Amino acid sequence: MGAAIPVGIMGYQGQVIERVEHDAACATVRISCRRDRRIKAMAAGIGRCGSVHRLKRRWVSDLPLLGQACQVEIEYAEVFISPSVVRVELLPFVEPTTRVTKRYARLISGLCRHMPISAVARHTGLRWATIKSIDKAYLADTIKPVAPQTLEAIRYLGVDEVARAKGQDYLTLVYDLSPGANCGRILWIKEGRDSAVLCAFLDALSEECAAGIEAVAMDMGAAYIAATKASLPTAAIVFDRFHIMQLFSTVIRDCRRAEFKAAKTLGDLSGQEAIKGSLYLLLSNRDKLQDCDQGRLDKLLAQNEPLNKIYTLKEQLQRLWHQPGSTPEMAARLDDWCGMAQAAKITGLSKFVKTLQFHRTGVCNWADHPISTARLEAGNVSIALLRRRARGLCDTEYLKLKIYQTNTPDAPSMLFSHLSKKITV
Repeated sequence: MGAAIPVGIMGYQGQVIERVEHDAACATVRISCRRDRRIKAMAAGIGRCGSVHRLKRRWVSDLPLLGQACQVEIEYAEVFISPSVVRVELLPFVEPTTRVTKRYARLISGLCRHMPISAVARHTGLRWATIKSIDKAYLADTIKPVAPQTLEAIRYLGVDEVARAKGQDYLTLVYDLSPGANCGRILWIKEGRDSAVLCAFLDALSEECAAGIEAVAMDMGAAYIAATKASLPTAAIVFDRFHIMQLFSTVIRDCRRAEFKAAKTLGDLSGQEAIKGSLYLLLSNRDKLQDCDQGRLDKLLAQNEPLNKIYTLKEQLQRLWHQPGSTPEMAARLDDWCGMAQAAKITGLSKFVKTLQFHRTGVCNWADHPISTARLEAGNVSIALLRRRARGLCDTEYLKLKIYQTNTPDAPSMLFSHLSKKITV
């Protein structure tokens, strides 16, 4: 005995199910529909109703049904608006520019968020190019980046670059670092990393929004500094502790390498053994080390004076941000630290001190604007994982959409569209 399937359950708006067939040989369920004549024809893209010019039919893929592939034959209209305007009818349940339903596209895009396209293609039986086009179309339909002209109430910005591919191929990313629910939101992505790229975003902001920006966090790249000074002359430039300590870690590496070579030249076997495998001890914070590692670190510092000096300077440099006080107070402590660093006479440290003094204002602005680029660095890690999983992305627009996707919360379910976000087990 057959059973009628309510069209409301299937979600084919504007369609009437006529028959359901099962092809056992192909393991496929085929659903044939006709257009509901009671529904007015609305043109896609312009949202205007018109008369039916002619009817056409099309096959679209839906979610697998009980382990069987599901193909739906739908009937749709070409909508007559005027003699020069004839548009395809809007199909609410079909993903635009694809031949799949929106829920199937949602499933595929959800899988592509966590799996390579090749893996999704193997599991769905679709071609690689088909999966990629479906994912790109779904992201373009669901992710709508904000226009710079419409932004308002922005206090802090964060700017960073990320490699699109090997070589000098970068994207500039602008984040909203203002306190609140939107902190860490990606506002803008653009190819390149020169000053003109950032100026294109800053100049597009409204006068009111630009005037309200108090500070911009960035690394010490000259291009972003020049763009901020030109487009936001009243905004403070803040160099984050992460980038400064990352630059200082290079000095630690060079000092450790030089001490190992010196011990090897002198034939000091005990000195070489103490230095071997000690890089993470020198770069890590003491409170993060285990007791056995703290003992190794103390032994190394007692045995090697240059490494003891460089490690002590590292701890003192970090204290600048623990008790910043006012900007003049932080600047005074920074000057004291630079004096001690110069007196240490360690190879490579003088160059770091010159860099720190050259960017002294941006470092000390942290006292008035304690913003961090931690959100930016976390985003860069997600983007790096995205590139690695995809083995590279040649389509720049697709890459931008995938980056925006990493900045949006994941759906609680890819199969049940009405599932509550709060799941109780």
